[in-house]
This record gives sequence, C-alpha cells and structure tokens, in this order.
Amino acid sequence: MKGTMKVAVMNGVGKMGYTERPIPQPKDNEVLVKLEYVGICGSDLHFYEAGAIGGHVVKPPFVLGHEPGGTVVEVGRDVKHLKAGDRVALEPGKTCGHCEFCKSGRYNLCPDVIFFATPPVDGVFQEYVAHEADLCFKLPDNVSTLEGALIEPLAVGFHAANQGGAELGQTAVVMGAGCIGLVSMMALRAKGVSKVYVVDIMPKRLEKAMELGATGVINGAEQDVVCKIMELTAGTGCDLVIETAGNEITMQQAIKGAKKGGTVVFVGYSLKDNANIPMNLALDKELTFKTIFRYRNIYPMAIEAVAAGKVDLKNIVTDIFPFGDIQNAMDQSVENKANIVKAVVKIAD
Repeated sequence: MKGTMKVAVMNGVGKMGYTERPIPQPKDNEVLVKLEYVGICGSDLHFYEAGAIGGHVVKPPFVLGHEPGGTVVEVGRDVKHLKAGDRVALEPGKTCGHCEFCKSGRYNLCPDVIFFATPPVDGVFQEYVAHEADLCFKLPDNVSTLEGALIEPLAVGFHAANQGGAELGQTAVVMGAGCIGLVSMMALRAKGVSKVYVVDIMPKRLEKAMELGATGVINGAEQDVVCKIMELTAGTGCDLVIETAGNEITMQQAIKGAKKGGTVVFVGYSLKDNANIPMNLALDKELTFKTIFRYRNIYPMAIEAVAAGKVDLKNIVTDIFPFGDIQNAMDQSVENKANIVKAVVKIAD
C-alpha cells in the first residue's frame, strides 16, 4: 500500500502531537495491519509523565502504544495463515528466536526483544503497522478488534495466574484493581479459582471488579486489609496473592495475608528499586515468591477464553477516545485515574 499515515507522537513530557509518515511496507514474513483500537497502558502513561522508565529514555518524537487490534490489509508473500480482511490481535514483542530463552520457550526473557513503545522502538498510536505474521493472531468472529487490543494486558493476567499455579478450590486475593489487577482477577476466575477478592482504595475500581466477577472487594482506605483477608478465610489466609499495585504497603499486605505454604506473585513495578517486606514472616510461612515479566505463549489461550465467554474483556473499558483527541486522552488518563479504569484510543472504524 502506498501513501502516508497519521501518527501520534510524544514531543516531550506531557506533550502530544501528530505527524505524517509513510505507510510501512510488509516484509515477506509480515502483514500490514490497519489499526482500529490501541489501549493506553500504564507504561505509556509513565513515559508520558516522566519521559523514562528505568534505562528506557524517550527521545522525541516518540510513538507510544503497544496494545493493538486491527484488520490485515496486505500480506507478505511467505505468509500463508492470514489473508486480507482477517481481524487480528498483535503480540508486540519480536524476539531473536535463537537465544537460550527463546529456545526453551521463555521468549519473554530474550535479551534482544524488540517491543512496541519501549525506547528506542516506536509504538503503534498510528493508522497502520507492518508486523511479523506469526505475532498476529486471528480473532474468532465473536471477538471484536477492541477485545483484540485488550488481549495484551489479559496475557499478563494469565501469565500471573499460571506463575501462581492457579487452580480450582483456591482462594486468591488480587492487590490492585487497575487494568492488570482486573485482568488478573478474570484470568484466575477463568482458570477455576473458586474465590477471588480484589483490594484497592478507589471505589470505582472496586465497583468495576465486582461487575467483572470478583467474589468480593476490600477497600484498603476503609478497612484493615490483612484482618479482612483473615476474616474471609477463617483465619488461615489465602492460597494465592497476585500483587499488581507495585506498592510497598500492598507487598507487605500480600505476605501477611497469604496462607502458610501459599504463593505470592509480584507483578506491579514500583517507583523505587527496593522495597521493605517482612521477610522473616515469609520464611516462617514458607511462602513461594514468583515474579513475571510480560508473558509467553499466552495469546491463543487468552483469545479462546474471551471467545468462550470466560472473560468479560470488553467491559473492562471505561473510556474510548478518538485518535484525533490524543492529547486529551493522555491527559485524562493521567489526571483522572480514580474514574478511568481502562482507556482505549479508537484509531479507525
């Protein structure tokens, strides 16, 4: 396809704008996708507010966005499993394929990964993207491209549930009711976890958690979280805690609220590199600590879960912004976190 496309760029901290760039041409193993929806992730907001995450520093103009869904419009000559008109969810990380991590199936740990919207690699707040066909997953007829865009955060939730050994009969607690906390809760329910409680301090997020299938919620601003967990579990604590807030207080609550022999999965990144946690208590309880980095081998399962109705993914979205309103979309997502649980940019119809 010839021509140019509209691209939203970050021109500096808190500053968005637009530019025109050539429509990318797909390589032999790639497809060209017309993007329809791209989710706004917490990492996008962090780059937007701070200009960096750790060693990843934004050099404007930079394109944010790594949660895309859209429709294939062209295919490379070596692509056989997709065709023009197929609606797809795009997994945003290209890996080397030959390091020890890729060869062992743990490709999310590949040191040479090229990941959308991770400096210096541009993201996809734009009209088209050429992407490796093997990383574009066809959506069933009953799964929309809006849901396709949300498969990326859902994959994080399923990876957290997998790392925690989630299974039928357990009681779990999710710390944090932002997007990742909510998809983690839904992933736990989809995997059969019997009771899943969600902790947050923002009432609207707790309301959304109940709407999406949480067994119950705990408002950490009004209740003693650990005492409430113990009350709900007859004093034993929960089998599994997924900590998504990245907050030292919730990390401590996760350890204190876990059952002896239980598992805590740390998902949320902190503003600080180090955190004070009750390690002696963790030792006394013989807890298992797990961490996650993105996800691996999850997209087909996540798409199937949505198609089968096991995950109510589209209703996690609270706000949809038009592509032409990208400055407001980013500003509102930063300034109105109490009410915006998950925002998505509508790139095209």
